[in-house]
Amino acid sequence: MAAVSSLQGRVKLHDGTEIPQFGLGVYEMSDQETYDSVKWALEAGYRHIDTAEWYENEKECGRALNEWLKSTGTPRDQVYLTSKLRDNRTYDRALTDLRKSLKRAQVEYFDLYLMHSAIGGPQVRKDVWRALVDAKQQGLVKSIGVSNWGTKHIQELLDNGSELPVVNQIDLHPFMRHPDIVEICEKNHIVLEAWGPLARAQRFDHPSIVKVAKKHNKDQAQIFLRWGLQHGYVVIPKSVSQKRIISNSQIFDFELDAEDMRELDGLDEYLVTDWDVVDCP
Repeated sequence: MAAVSSLQGRVKLHDGTEIPQFGLGVYEMSDQETYDSVKWALEAGYRHIDTAEWYENEKECGRALNEWLKSTGTPRDQVYLTSKLRDNRTYDRALTDLRKSLKRAQVEYFDLYLMHSAIGGPQVRKDVWRALVDAKQQGLVKSIGVSNWGTKHIQELLDNGSELPVVNQIDLHPFMRHPDIVEICEKNHIVLEAWGPLARAQRFDHPSIVKVAKKHNKDQAQIFLRWGLQHGYVVIPKSVSQKRIISNSQIFDFELDAEDMRELDGLDEYLVTDWDVVDCP
């Protein structure tokens, strides 16, 4: 899949909907940081916001979004809003928690709703996933997907003949490539989404990153993000700085060449920067 050519560019999902390939993540932000960051991102042209029940900032995401929509006269369907289910428990509890998230965010639907992990075991996953399928049929969400799911969890859905997620949001960057997960998702038309596309800045000083950044007169964050786009991944970098929110999005005026991509692809070291549960039972 080719990278989109603009900040608002969207990629097609297998359910027929489209997702902006670039967005803002709001993990580990305070209420004020969340509100400000979402507002700045929308003003800068972002049209994709990614939150979660676990982040405890759905309310501020929704407040910033709704205020911006009202002040600009922008229709709700022009901004893509994702949230995630924190705990995998039961069918009924999943629907209850989803409705609570919608109420907190003060929106009628989420464009995308994800199971935040595969934790819980096969039967719990099956029950919760069925709840998300039904939530989509009820109009509570437009699309459903998963996050932090490993190969065996995706295979489980395939073996069950279940509806497949449109997205698997995992840790993806040059130093964490998850080739097995990428392979099974791409084979089954599940779009990969990178929740930590900047590797939490832990490898910004790596010689290869620095070299490629200098070659293109870009900063290191922009190299990480461009790499993700050119692999066809959705990227949702986090920042609480207005300046960084703007600069992160300025990656549509250059392209990494084949040599750059080969070098960056060779950096994989299974670098865990946060949560790694892709092998949970």
